[in-house]
This record gives sequence, structure tokens and C-alpha cells, in this order.
Amino acid sequence: MMKIHMVDTIGQYQQIQSEIDAAVLDVVRSGAYINGPAVKRFQAHLATFMDVPHVIPCANGTDALQVAFMALGLEPGDEVITPSFTYIATVEVLALLRLKPVFVEVDPETFNMDPASIEAKITDRTRAILPVHLYGQAADMPAIMSIAETYGLYVVEDTAQAIGAMSSLADGTPARAGTVGHIGTTSFYPSKNLGAFGDGGAIFTRDADLAERLWSICNHGSHTRYYHDRVGVNSRLDAVQAAILDVKLQRLDAYNEARREAARTYDRLFAGVEGVRTPAWKDDGSHVFHQYTLRLAAGRETRDHLQAQLGAEGIPSMIYYPVPIHLQQGYTDYGYQSGDLPLTENLTAEVISLPMHTELDETQQVYIVDHVKRILRTFSTITP
Repeated sequence: MMKIHMVDTIGQYQQIQSEIDAAVLDVVRSGAYINGPAVKRFQAHLATFMDVPHVIPCANGTDALQVAFMALGLEPGDEVITPSFTYIATVEVLALLRLKPVFVEVDPETFNMDPASIEAKITDRTRAILPVHLYGQAADMPAIMSIAETYGLYVVEDTAQAIGAMSSLADGTPARAGTVGHIGTTSFYPSKNLGAFGDGGAIFTRDADLAERLWSICNHGSHTRYYHDRVGVNSRLDAVQAAILDVKLQRLDAYNEARREAARTYDRLFAGVEGVRTPAWKDDGSHVFHQYTLRLAAGRETRDHLQAQLGAEGIPSMIYYPVPIHLQQGYTDYGYQSGDLPLTENLTAEVISLPMHTELDETQQVYIVDHVKRILRTFSTITP
């Protein structure tokens, strides 16, 4: 049995090594390392792939979120509705900009923001909704956009885990997740479905005026060198990373389909296993399986035992995320307490993610699932 990886970035690289090496060498030889031809090519190709008129590459996914909210011109104290069951960057940028996150529940089946929970949290200070396409599955964007339109709110999509997933516009037209809201953001962290060999990110919009502001903010608030129209930041995608991403982008749909095929295999192998809930998903392109995440009905003690035993036997797993943001020590000022979001809090005690990547094969998956079944069965017999 080959070593099992949670994410196999090396295995993926080995499949396309000659193309990656040539692309990197072209950038090195060009001497154009900042906003050069490699970045412009990737930007154009990504815009075509996403079918969106404006793509703004930037330094990382967290910057993409921060720049997006800077471009909206919100005021300190303005409220942004978002889930608590997400990576910290989603809310971190709101805190940095002195915006107030207002947390809503997630759907326990999809793990995404529950549109039915939004309206009750809207106040006269609400300015935006920030859905997260968690684990690679597109949130219910038509429902979210309908609410946003009714109340005159911006929508910024956190698509860090779901690039390539399909959603739809209000009229039912298919659209990539990240291109439905007013602004979409993504990350090219190495473990992502479209991963660089370092940090990177991008911002999407269909609005030309927003695009102009986003471009400017990423470049010190400037369009013309040494002339600064607004306060900005320094957030640019490195040319070497752009060249690597451009090679991988040509294969992204195939990579995502390989992840779905691995998910189908996991689903089949876990069928009928008591106490284990596999992901709820439609096989329509709306899920790209950045993670394959189980729910264990027995809760935290069983989940933590499973993770420890899998690790001892050389099988990696991860818990995304063990503590919801509304209960994180650094975010207590927002006044939330245990019990405020019971569905979210229950999920953090139940979820565990298994290896998921483009190089995963069925032999490895059978090995993983057999170990999960055995560990759970043994633990259930020794736990009163």
C-alpha cells in the first residue's frame, strides 16, 4: 500500500511535471515577475473558465475577501451576515475592517448557510451577506440572492473551497460558484482544488465599476503609478504562481470530476454503515469535493477516537472545524455564547474529513473505509 496522503500535491505535480517546469522556467527567463505576461494570461484564461468579465488576481484568498469588502465602502459597525461554521479568514477580514459579523445557522445536510435563517437576522445596519461554499459544495445562491435583492444587500461569495463548482443565476442560467453574487473570492492555497505552489487568490465580479475599485485597491489604490485615488493594499499574484496555475487550470474540470468519482466510491463503501452519515450532494456539478466529510452520530468522543486511531495506523484525517467562530477566544467581543447556534455547534462535534485528492485510488479508499468501520465497531463494543 502506497502512503496515503490527505492531499497529494506531489503526486499531482508528477503527472504534469514537464509542463509545470517549463512554465516556471519561462517566467524566470522573462524577468517579468510582477504583473507580467504570465499573470495576464492566467487572468484571461480564468475569466474564460469562470465565464465572468472581470478577474482580479491577488496575493491570497484572505486578501481577496478583505479587498472585496474594502471595495464596497462599508462603514465600521455595518453588519455582515455569515455562517460561523467556516475557516477563520471568512470572519477575520470583517473584524479587521471593523465590520460586525452576524452569524446564522447552516443546513446540517450541506453544511452551507441556511437561507431560511437569514431574514430574521437582518437589521437596519445589515449591508451584506457572506455565504461560504463549504467543503466544495455551492451554497443555495438563488435563494440568497433573492433575499439580498429584497433588502438591498451586497453578496460576497467565499469560494475558497469550491472553484469550478456550478451554481445558477436568478433566472436559472448555470453559473460558476463565485460569479453569482456581486463579488466572488477564491484561494489558490496549495491544497485547494486549483492549488499553486505557494499563496495566491483571485476576485470575480460582473460589475465594471466594482472591478475598477478592486483592481485599484489591490495595487495601493492606484491605476497610474504614483497617483493614488483611494487607500489600498499591496496584493498581487506572483508570476511564477500564475504560470503554475495556468497549467493546472486546463485540467480543473477533470480534477474536480476525479474528486467526485472518489466521493462516489466513498459513498458506495460507506452505504449502510450505522452511525455514519456521508455528504448530502447532487451529482450535477454543484459539488467539487474539496473535502469529503462524514458526520458521526455518536459525537465528539467517538469522532476524536476515530481520528486518533486512524493516525496511529498511518491514515490521515482532519477536523474542519473543531470550534465554530462564534465561540473562538479571539471573537468573544461579539457576544455569542454556547447554545446560540446549536446546529453549527453539533456539527463541529460530529464532522471528520477523510483523504480527498485527484490521485486517490479505489484501493486506498477501500483500505481507509475498512479501517474506519473496524475502529468504530471496536470502539462501540468497549464504550458503555
